[in-house]
Amino acid sequence: MVNYIYNVDGDAVGFWEDNLVFAINGRPVAQLNGPSVHRLTGEYVGELYEDMIVDRYFEDIGRIAPSMVRRADPAKNPGNRGATSYGYPDVFEFLLD
Repeated sequence: MVNYIYNVDGDAVGFWEDNLVFAINGRPVAQLNGPSVHRLTGEYVGELYEDMIVDRYFEDIGRIAPSMVRRADPAKNPGNRGATSYGYPDVFEFLLD
């Protein structure tokens, strides 16, 4: 089962496996440290919350060690789940820079 990550518009933009986050095309873009999401270089970005990566205004926990990365097979796009907002800014696009 694929653990999809959605944007605020309800589009599947990525997925996660183990402690890595991937763009929908399988490119690794981040790592997980519990619910905290960090760039592959270790910089804190936000939190995995309700299948979205959002800025929940929690304290920036700083950097973690860079992660060994692997590419994943692209995920099949499940389609749009409908726009959803949990009141926190969606920050997935910051991982694609």
